[in-house]
Amino acid sequence: MNSMELESRYTSGVYGKRPFTMVRGEGATLWDENGRSYIDCGAGISVANVGHSHPVVTAAITSQASTLLNCPEMFYNDQRAQFLSRLAAILPGDLDRIFLCNSGTEAIEGAIKFARLSTGRSEVISTVRGFHGRTMGALSATHNKKYRQPFMPLISGFSHVPFNKIEAMETAVTDQTAAVIVEIVQGEGGVRPGSRSYFQALRKLCADRGALLILDEVQTGYGRTGSMFACEQMGIVPDIICLGKAIAAGVPMGAIGLGGRVTDLPKGSHGSTFGGNPLACAVANAVLDIYEAEGLVERSAQLGARLLEKLQAIQSPIIRDVRGMGLMIGIELRQRVMPFVLALMAEGIVVLNAGPNVLRLLPPLVISEAELDVVVERITAVLQPEVVG
Repeated sequence: MNSMELESRYTSGVYGKRPFTMVRGEGATLWDENGRSYIDCGAGISVANVGHSHPVVTAAITSQASTLLNCPEMFYNDQRAQFLSRLAAILPGDLDRIFLCNSGTEAIEGAIKFARLSTGRSEVISTVRGFHGRTMGALSATHNKKYRQPFMPLISGFSHVPFNKIEAMETAVTDQTAAVIVEIVQGEGGVRPGSRSYFQALRKLCADRGALLILDEVQTGYGRTGSMFACEQMGIVPDIICLGKAIAAGVPMGAIGLGGRVTDLPKGSHGSTFGGNPLACAVANAVLDIYEAEGLVERSAQLGARLLEKLQAIQSPIIRDVRGMGLMIGIELRQRVMPFVLALMAEGIVVLNAGPNVLRLLPPLVISEAELDVVVERITAVLQPEVVG
């Protein structure tokens, strides 16, 4: 059996798979098992921000793998200590205490626990179209019924209000609200940025009513939107920030940054066997080195503005809207998106969907202008009525 047949035989079946077997990556390029190359505009869902097989990441993995792989947090560790201090230095405001875990959804789970423990309250408010993960707590905060319905009843105390409408939050947040959890840019929900005025009003509302503000920056974190963290562009500092995806370049890792309003976290109230392991921390340190050396945050802002302008100039009756921040861009279509996703794969461009009708671009921040020009050229060609019926 070939790779696709073998994987199909033994996989759980919960993933919808595209008929391509990827075996190698370098920079913003992927290769399949037949040797065909693709320009990657998915980055493993905003994971490979520093590109694939970056030599600094490879060196860090090789060095740490021959030194120490596992060191649970009952002990101190040099790589962990270095990463914690470096992450605290770049996090906004007073977010200077950090819990390390293995993924974005684990970060969300921990944030919910910390908010309930710290406030003594149980209710959590999230938003319509919000996506926060698929484990039970994170799924309770996620809005899409397609993900939620098969696992009902979920955790009690969760509710959803319209996104980017402060009036809805003013009605929903009460003296029983432990936290409001929200994305700066709704990723799975269609690449929908909220407004600066909305987030500033939400920040004040949570503070006034004793609720904690949790920002889910799992997809937007680390330069994706043109600033290290998307909340910086909104002029706010949350009480809790959740990170994952890009922070260790593909090695599983998540992080929760905690501010001064998060209190009463006794020892043993949360934990993780693999969280903060030396390998992930060594790679996370290498990632920060790459961001500094290659100016990836500034690069994301510049390339993102250029890409957005070019995409907005495409003339096609299929396109309803083009929006985004930095190198996180959504093209909303008047038709279902998956035929166009597959058509672009056939043209050597890897893209993602965001819901049923939004084509999502999340290229590595190291992608070149020339590669982006090819992406725009092929998207322009594919998004024409005569190409996909």
